[in-house]
Formats: sequence, structure tokens, C-alpha cells
Amino acid sequence: MDSPFDLRFTHHGAVNGVTGSCHRLTLPDGQSVLVDCGLFQGAETSNDGAGPEKLLITFDLQDVRALIVTHVHIDHVGRVPFLLAAGFRGPIVCSEASAQLLPMVLEDAIKVGVTRDAQIISGFLAQLRKQIVAVPYKLWHPVIAAGEGNGQGQATSATASGLKIRLQPAGHILGSAYVEMDAMLGKQRQRVVFSGDLGAPYTPLLPSPKSPVSADVVVMESTYGDRNHEDRKTRRQRLQALCEHAFGNGGTVLIPAFSIGRTQELLYELEEIIHRHQERAAAPGLAWKDLRIVVDSPLAADFTAGYARLKPHWDAEARRKVAAGRHPLDFAQVVTVDGHAAHLRMVDALARSGRPAIVIAASGMCSGGRVVNYLKAMLGDARHDVLFSGFQAAGTPGRAIQTYGPRGGYVELDGQRIDIRAGIHTLGGYSAHAGQKDLLNFIGRMRSKPRQVRLIHGDDGAKQTLAGLLRKAHPGVDVMVP
Repeated sequence: MDSPFDLRFTHHGAVNGVTGSCHRLTLPDGQSVLVDCGLFQGAETSNDGAGPEKLLITFDLQDVRALIVTHVHIDHVGRVPFLLAAGFRGPIVCSEASAQLLPMVLEDAIKVGVTRDAQIISGFLAQLRKQIVAVPYKLWHPVIAAGEGNGQGQATSATASGLKIRLQPAGHILGSAYVEMDAMLGKQRQRVVFSGDLGAPYTPLLPSPKSPVSADVVVMESTYGDRNHEDRKTRRQRLQALCEHAFGNGGTVLIPAFSIGRTQELLYELEEIIHRHQERAAAPGLAWKDLRIVVDSPLAADFTAGYARLKPHWDAEARRKVAAGRHPLDFAQVVTVDGHAAHLRMVDALARSGRPAIVIAASGMCSGGRVVNYLKAMLGDARHDVLFSGFQAAGTPGRAIQTYGPRGGYVELDGQRIDIRAGIHTLGGYSAHAGQKDLLNFIGRMRSKPRQVRLIHGDDGAKQTLAGLLRKAHPGVDVMVP
């Protein structure tokens, strides 16, 4: 049997942490593709003293033939504007749902982090749409034609490199995918799988991911490589119980959530609670059917509308609810806050009043966005509660509140020290990431095991723990932490 031909892996992010995902696969003739090009967040923005320079594309693009996007979270696509600014004009390959959501994500990212100049934004979006290539799940798509060469001479039939890809549902957010790649050298072939961010079973709206049949190399995330999630089957009951307990204080339940993915999952779950328990008391004198669910994020509202337009990509359970006349993302109790003035009025009204409400606001790690104003107004008041339902990266305000809030500590927001008196809760089972067991199953359920697994996108402890478990379960697999 021939030895596998040389494939080179380079990681331009999410190798020492969980943000900035950007990975390169280079073929023997030097041609390469990128998988994701995300933004660094939290403490990872200043690793190695790089600071804001981590926004820039400092790696060579000459031989990059395509960018493959696994999903549209900002830590996977946030550097795409800088990639285009650096001259990249190759195809941006993604799923059909991601193709519709990506321009929305990047338009907002540019407005927040780069410029509000309408002409610049319009020009960028026009260029972006020219380069987006939407590929249906489960269909092979050629990215580098065999024999195309790297511009440095004609390849022979024995040395011609080629690459085709296939996207498979990853169950993380709408449109998310893991990527199967067939790399060819002459008549030899190697299959490489990039996991992107894998979802967990029972994620609202999305089918659970299924393992690939086989691979030679798997590049896999490890965000929760050191722990399992709480029971996802009972999380809706825990959400309901926590809210009802918190409302007894006569305050607001504030849920920091990213505008895409988590916001829609929470709305889906809250609609189910209201549907099942309309007359049940959410708070003294207030039934669930009369409770306000405040979505204070124009971007989240836009994405929720985008999710609604993409109903064909929902799972069977969600489609059955729609067929029964229900509206899982746009029900009567939802109040959307648009302009900044309306946002400030809502913050003031909820901070002062004792009327129970649930507020969902971005950003999910409390590092910016409208949630910060709610936190500044509510963290110092014991009537209110903050509910975390997702991963909080090191160095983010969300991690600080989650860690020190239950101890009566403090957090700094916009340079202001705020003592934490509000209730701080972490609701397990809502993570959009696969837990440890799910990650082990992703490899374990493959019919033909890979010769190598490369663990990325995780804190060091999570990666090392998962690596040890994989080595024990699969002694013949080379498990490495780049």
C-alpha cells in the first residue's frame, strides 16, 4: 500500500483557544484552501502581543484557491472583510442557508468594527455576493481541478493535485456544516474532514449531526472536550423553573445571547413553554401567556426573520409546528426593540419596574452590544437575574460575571466597576457545541477510523482531556494537539 502523500495543515487561528477559526489545507503542489476566517475575541485578541493586528491578514494568499465557510458565527467569518481587502477573489463556498445569512453577518460586523460609510459597505457586499458559491448539503463540489497546477509549471498525471468537497449538516446553527474533502494526487486520494463547530443532539430547529463514514485525517473542534452538557432533554423544564423562581423577586431575567443561533433557539423553547402552560403562573398574578419576551437586538430580529425564510432547512419537528399553525420564532408575546432611543427606554423601564420580563440581547459574551446597558442597569440590583446559556470565553465580561457574580464579586463594563448583586445562573444543555461524549462519538461512530485526529478550537485543558480519551478509545489513531 502506498504511503499517504503529503498534506500540510496550517492554523491561522483557533489553535490556542476557541476564537479566530482559520485553517489551511495545502496540497502537494502548493495550492491551498482556507476553512473559515474568523475574528478573535476576548483574551485571545491580545495573544502574543498582537492586539488589533490580529484583524489583519498577515499570511500569504497567493496560492489560496478558495475559502470554505462552515457557518456564519463571527469567530468563523469575522476576518472575511479583511481577506477581501487583502485581494482574495476566489470562491467563498458555503451551504445554501449560510449563503443567505453571511452578507447579513458581515454587514453588521463592518458597521460595528470598521466603518458606517454606506458606499464602502455597499461595495463590499456586492463583491462578497460575487464570490459566494452556495452548495447543497451532501453533494460533491470541485474546488481545485486536478492538473490545474500552481502556476509554476505543468503537472503530470502522476503529480496533478485536485480537491473536491462535500458539506454535511453539523447541527450547530442554521446552515452550519462540517466539510469532507477529497484531496487527489494523480490516482491517489486522501479524505480530510474539518468539523467546524459541531452541534449537540436535540438542538431546536436543527437535525443532529451524523458522523462521516470514513476519513484519513479529522481536524476537530474541542470546545467542550473536558465536560458533558447537562441533560438536553429536560433543559426546557429547567429554563421554565429558573424563570419562575427568578420572577418571584419582581425583576427581569436577562439572557445574553448571540444574535444568530442562540436567540432563535431560546425563542423556540419559550414558545413551547407558553404553548404548553398558557394559564400557568410565570410570576405571582401573571400567566405565561401574558409574559413579555423582549428581543432587544435589531440584528437578532433580522436573523430571526432570516431563519423564518429558511423554513425548508428546519428539522421535521419544527416544520410540523408550522404546519399546525404555530409560529415558533414570531409569537404574540415577543416584543422587538428597534431604535437606540427605544432601547434606552426599555432598559430604564425594566430596571425600575417590578414587572417580570425576559430580555434576550447580544452579545452572547457581554463584550459589546445592547446587553451591556442592561447589565450596567441591573447587575447591582438583587431583583434581577442573569442567565447564561452558552460558552463564555476567557477574558470576556461574560466569563467574569459567570465566575465572580455568584461570589458577590464585581465586573468592569465600559471602565465602570459594578458590584454584582443580581442572581447569576448558568443553564446547561443549551450549548450549541457538542459535548465531550458527542465529540467522542463523532470519531467513534465512523465506520473506518482516521489515521490522525488534530484537535483545535478549545482551551488547552479541554484539548488535552479529549486527546487522552481518544487515545485510550482508539490506540491506532494518532491524536495530536497542534
